[in-house]
Amino acid sequence: MSALADALLPRGPAGPGLDARLCPRFWRLVQEGLTERDGLCRKRARYLLKRALDLSGGQRAELRCPPDGGHGTAGRAAGRAARRRAGPGETRVPVFLSLESSLFWWSAEKNEQLLQFWETYILIMETLEGNQIHVIKPVLPKLNSLYELAISGDKGCWLFHPSWYVCIYRRMFESENKTLTKEGILHFLELYETKHLPNLVGFSEFVIGPLMDALSESSLYSRTPGQSIGTCPPLGMRLQKFLATYFTLLPEEEKGSFLLKFIQKMTSRHWCAVPILFLSMALASIPACKILGAEGLHALRDVLQCTMITHQILLRGAAQCYLLQTTMHLTDVEKVSFPEVSSFLMSLRPEESLRRDTLLWTELCSWLQVNDRCFRKSETSDLERQETSSLCQYVHSLVGEYLKTAASERENCFMPDWFEAKLVSTMILLAADVEQMKNKYSGKSNIEWIELEAFLNPLLDVLMKLGSNAYIPTLRTDKSLQLLLKLLQTRWLKCSNTQDDEVLFFIWKSLVTPVESILEFVLRRLTTNELSTVGDLDRCDLYLTLIPEILNLCLKVNWKKMTPIKNFLSSLINASIRNLQERDSEKEPKVKEQIRRVASMASLAAVCEIMDGKLEVHLESLPSVDALKKFISFSQFNEVLKKPSYMEEKNSLCEETTSQGWGKIVARYVRDQWVCLRFVLSSSPTLAQGYEETSVMSLSTVERSKEILQSALEALSILPSDQVLPVFDCMKVLVPKLLDSSEALCIEAFDLAWKIISSLSNTQLIFWANLKAFVQFIFDTEVLTVAASAKGQAYTKIKEIIFKLIDLSTTKTGVFNVVLSHCCQSWIFPTAERSALTNAFLNAGSYSELITEACVFGTVFRKDQRHIQDVHAFVENLGEKCAANVVIESTKRDDHYVRICAVKFLCLLDGSNISHKTTRYYANSLQHRIKTRVWQTLLVLLPKLNQNFLCGTLDRVFQAGFSNNQASVKYLIEWIVILCLHKYPQFLDKFWNCFCYDEEKLKKSICTFLSVLAHFDIILENTSEKKPALKKAVTVVLQWCFSHNFSVRLYALIALKKIWGMCRILHVEEFEALTPVIESSLQQVENMHGTGNARRNWQRIQDHFFFATFHPTIFYTLPRLSELAEDECISLSKFDRFTDIPLPAAFQWCHSRAELRDLKPSDWSQQDMGSHLAEAESQTEWTDVQKKIIPWKNSTPSLDLETTFQDRAAKLGKSNSRLIVVASLIDKPTNLGGLCRTSEIFGASALVVGSLHYIQDKQFQHLSVSAEQWLPLVEVKPSQLVDYLQQKKTEGYTIIGVEQTAKSFDLTEYCFPEKSLLLLGNEHEGIPANLIHHLDVCVEIPQQGIIRSLNVHVSGALLIWEYTRQQVIKQKQQH
Repeated sequence: MSALADALLPRGPAGPGLDARLCPRFWRLVQEGLTERDGLCRKRARYLLKRALDLSGGQRAELRCPPDGGHGTAGRAAGRAARRRAGPGETRVPVFLSLESSLFWWSAEKNEQLLQFWETYILIMETLEGNQIHVIKPVLPKLNSLYELAISGDKGCWLFHPSWYVCIYRRMFESENKTLTKEGILHFLELYETKHLPNLVGFSEFVIGPLMDALSESSLYSRTPGQSIGTCPPLGMRLQKFLATYFTLLPEEEKGSFLLKFIQKMTSRHWCAVPILFLSMALASIPACKILGAEGLHALRDVLQCTMITHQILLRGAAQCYLLQTTMHLTDVEKVSFPEVSSFLMSLRPEESLRRDTLLWTELCSWLQVNDRCFRKSETSDLERQETSSLCQYVHSLVGEYLKTAASERENCFMPDWFEAKLVSTMILLAADVEQMKNKYSGKSNIEWIELEAFLNPLLDVLMKLGSNAYIPTLRTDKSLQLLLKLLQTRWLKCSNTQDDEVLFFIWKSLVTPVESILEFVLRRLTTNELSTVGDLDRCDLYLTLIPEILNLCLKVNWKKMTPIKNFLSSLINASIRNLQERDSEKEPKVKEQIRRVASMASLAAVCEIMDGKLEVHLESLPSVDALKKFISFSQFNEVLKKPSYMEEKNSLCEETTSQGWGKIVARYVRDQWVCLRFVLSSSPTLAQGYEETSVMSLSTVERSKEILQSALEALSILPSDQVLPVFDCMKVLVPKLLDSSEALCIEAFDLAWKIISSLSNTQLIFWANLKAFVQFIFDTEVLTVAASAKGQAYTKIKEIIFKLIDLSTTKTGVFNVVLSHCCQSWIFPTAERSALTNAFLNAGSYSELITEACVFGTVFRKDQRHIQDVHAFVENLGEKCAANVVIESTKRDDHYVRICAVKFLCLLDGSNISHKTTRYYANSLQHRIKTRVWQTLLVLLPKLNQNFLCGTLDRVFQAGFSNNQASVKYLIEWIVILCLHKYPQFLDKFWNCFCYDEEKLKKSICTFLSVLAHFDIILENTSEKKPALKKAVTVVLQWCFSHNFSVRLYALIALKKIWGMCRILHVEEFEALTPVIESSLQQVENMHGTGNARRNWQRIQDHFFFATFHPTIFYTLPRLSELAEDECISLSKFDRFTDIPLPAAFQWCHSRAELRDLKPSDWSQQDMGSHLAEAESQTEWTDVQKKIIPWKNSTPSLDLETTFQDRAAKLGKSNSRLIVVASLIDKPTNLGGLCRTSEIFGASALVVGSLHYIQDKQFQHLSVSAEQWLPLVEVKPSQLVDYLQQKKTEGYTIIGVEQTAKSFDLTEYCFPEKSLLLLGNEHEGIPANLIHHLDVCVEIPQQGIIRSLNVHVSGALLIWEYTRQQVIKQKQQH
């Protein structure tokens, strides 16, 4: 079309011929071209648009393009063609189709208004080509003026077709510059929110298409520089307002389809966690209305199931909360049934969002209660009874269907899926809580719980028969026990007493009744031959998981049931031991027998874990416990089970399809042995206690411990990584006993344990549990104490592991947190049985590397990592309003928690715990942050340091003050000096010595010591004799008031003002003679600095926080105000949330004044820049903006994309210029690249180079910025120059040399002929003598300086510009 522009858009007077301006397809293709990804295509589209506008304005035509609907089939074909041109994975959303307004029109009456509109439009589109935000941002306000011109206030309709605006936004959304994309999205969202635009046909497609595609980029949701951490990013807030406003303004008939498409779009691609979170928030902010049906509910469920699997847990949980709120706000309950609602609720994970102890659960109950009896009946439901609410009826039928089992020929060996049990238990609790809410609103005090009792009766009937009826189908027993377990695992509501949660307490009281029957059933199943297949091991797990839950139930509700439980445990122990002691006489063991042994060992392990965790029940007194300990003591460690023969079971479906391999079963069997051994070791550390008479236990305790530790190493080598936790626990008991006698074996244990942990660093599911067990083993108080006392190889190995863990924590956030939290807790709060053994607190001194490294810990995160942390902080700041914060246990893996833990630990020290340690400095990119953290730590320790220690340390502090420090470090050093002198004024003499050095040493640091003097009133608070110190202070400060350096004078004057005020209050007689001089000087400072920068800077330094409102917090306010990186600021809320190390309730975290919260981070000397920037940003529209010159009238973009760059450049039509630049003598690619760019910009007809190979040089391309694609280049080697110059002379060119010769002309006096050829010389030698004779004229550039020559590119650029300037003047004179 560009090539046919002369035919489609003729420049002559308007005639009856073809006119593309009247064709809607022409304008559609232009709009498609304006938003194409190919730059050349966009350039052609702009050319066609400019040509059409120039033609219309010149003719002052009266024309209107007919509506797009008039070309139905052709228009659709063009749309299909446009979609075909879309690349793979793209969706080319058609721009708006509006039958009411024309794509293009022109009127002579509104000629000036139209020209203004289109000139602004083209300026914006051309500016967007630059991708430079500093150029584009000033132009964006002009978009507002476009809307003011385009919308008719009288008629409330569009004067210009809105699709032209969409082209601008699509161009911004698809930009490679993410900052530009963000600006475009923010501008679009704000515009629709504030401008009250008329309704647009097809606008929803644009929102769901290009806008949502752009919103899928996570980096767009970042905070602005001025926002504090934990606030909602601007795009998140703007998106909520936009969606609520847009949805409200939509016609009622379009709301449902728009919302459904919006949600389905969220499932159409793999979205990242951050966009899904903020889109979910925006959906939840839509005003409540009944709009979504079953299809919408399914779409929301798809969002939960399909796109959020890999998201970060907290962000995923928060998104689930908002999607549930969206469901409650927007669902039309008359269009959905309870099965559909319950299916959606099951997509919400109780461990991440919907749990009973959250506000979200209460909100859901309220929604169900309000809409009860309104939900659509399910197709499979029975007729509703009038006296029963629909929710209760649904739950009744749900429980009945759940426990109903069809008769089958054979028992199914596999456990039923847990989904149904979760569904039924959740709906029972919801229905019960809804009923309680109804009763509460009706004012009933005595609740009979008729409905809840009816829900539970079918379950209780089955449970009561378990012990006596051996013929209940296995499937029914499985389902009933699964439902029982889910009900027992229910969280109670947030109450001061568990009995206040009436619903759950009634459930517990009901479930206590069948306890004996359940225990009898479980005992029979576990101890007889009823568990006989591999599939039965899942049932074994179910039974063993139920036992501690039943024990908890009896402890909460009925202690009388404890006797049956103890009898059950005794019977289980004895029967399991008997089963394990039986030896099979056959060579090939049977599956049934091996499964029985696995179940028996698992039963013993479960009992041992119960006894470890429920000490208040005193189960150790059971007679069978001694038998258990004796059996474990005699047992062979790491005993494995031989794989059974499957010959007799070959027809069994269970064995053929089971997914649990025999290797996993054996690993579980070995793990259970170590669980039992852990219990025995923890209760009888010597293991041989009470069994001395046996031959096996006749070995000494040390030898026996060594034997067990060797077995533990063997277990670590054969067990999978997710089964090693009990082995670590056993090693923790054994290693301290063997460190002295078998140090090599202990070191081998350390190495093997570390090997396991380091290999799991990329395995998220089991890494953290194993790391915790590993840390508890290596950093056990007793292990650390024994290793430190011996100072042997084990001590060195532990320190080596410390630094390995620190290195690992730089790549896996949270590792050091686990180590330090455990150590600090064990050092400060040692367990009672071990406190007598050793002073655990002394370990902190032996392993001080942990504390010193923790004080300076913290890596520099990548931008995307900081972004995720910011969103996490935002979600955490929502508190209980977001259920995810309640449900998801905080992992405390934030790097800040390492320093918080160290600081809290230091706060608990007293003077007796502190010894002198040297501070390490790191010579790397973190040096500034490390220094800041060191000084922050010293500030925490300062109140605890005694005078003797400070006496030696203060000299080092003063020496640090002489360094050239960053602002954050400088403030901390000054603060420490002030507090030291405040606490010990006797050190003032040391301080005065700092002013005695020569001026060269003091010129960079004197401001630090003058800042200290500005707080002299604080320093002298504890001094009885203040006058001598004041005399010295005045003497010192006065000399610096006359410094040559302006900043030094300012610091000195503010110190003098403070000190002199103290002198006047105390009436220091010795200074009476100086009073007129000093006061007049201070008055002159206040009044005679004039109105320039000096006056402003004096006022600013007085207002600076360090002098005016000083008393910031160490870890938050001071880093923020001293312009430290945001991730260095640790908010006080994190100190409160970190409860691993509690401090006394009276401990005061901060005394920060409220004025500091409003201060902006900036040093006083840098505020000039900031104030001007703020003024510039506040402008609504700039008076002038950058605009690139695009000579479109002289250039027609080529049609053939396959032409070479040189052919394309030759076709651009730049023949108006007759200037040829010859650079064959130049051999530096940088100069040639610059000349190429200059020649193309000023329209030279050709550039001659010595070789076209220069075009491929990266330095050339860096300087030319693609100019070689648009400028004809000619290759003429230096040896061919004479012939080339002669040829050009015959063509009428004047050969002009750029050289200083005896007869050269001054450039300012020379008049260039139209056909000029510029010959440029070599960088070093200029133009050779043999070529000078072929020149028609030499031109030189007048110079004022001493250096005699310019760079050849600069010289050429000056002459090219002078030639262009003269030709432009001639053209103007001719016209």
